[in-house]
Amino acid sequence: MKPPRAERVAIAGPAGPLEALIEIPHEASEPPRACGVVCHPHPLFGGTLDNKVVWTVARAFEAFGAPAIRFNFRGVGASAGAYGEGRGETEDTLAVIDFARRRWPQAALWLGGFSFGAAVAVRVAQAAQAALLTAVAPGITVVDVRAAAPPECPWLIVQGEADEVVPTAAVLEWARRLSPPPEISLLPGASHFFHGRINDLRDVLVNFLTRTAQSP
Repeated sequence: MKPPRAERVAIAGPAGPLEALIEIPHEASEPPRACGVVCHPHPLFGGTLDNKVVWTVARAFEAFGAPAIRFNFRGVGASAGAYGEGRGETEDTLAVIDFARRRWPQAALWLGGFSFGAAVAVRVAQAAQAALLTAVAPGITVVDVRAAAPPECPWLIVQGEADEVVPTAAVLEWARRLSPPPEISLLPGASHFFHGRINDLRDVLVNFLTRTAQSP
């Protein structure tokens, strides 16, 4: 499979331009049936659009023909602004979703994220009417998701059993109280950053997309 066509763009955000990378699979239809937006880990702890888990989520979307946008939150890389304590990053994500919808107005929205970014994706999924959501090790102990309406689309939480950053027990307790409930995939022995388990993570994502990704 050829690598996707890559475009580096600046997307207008509420705090200024947001650095973004758009990847378009060569196998994508025109117009595509879906487009993906993927959110990165905590801006203050090295999180960027180049994170390997974020890359893995984007590649999983692209394997199903969906163009994917990875972007840097405000204050990261070439993105303008400064850390927004989760609230600003939620606004950034909505701006990128708006860009994606203007570029591909007929495409369903697939949302993804890792850690801090996964919690941000959870916050916006229902309001943005996402068609599906993949939340990898969602950072619910850092970003408050209690006020967010639970996504009504198919959604998956992938959690490492040995997560040393986001307590697995806290994620499972939160997720099991939600209605409608998400699908949960617990990877035995996996750490927060899925060191040595990226292929396992990709397999879980691809399995979920195989079962749930439908044409709009």
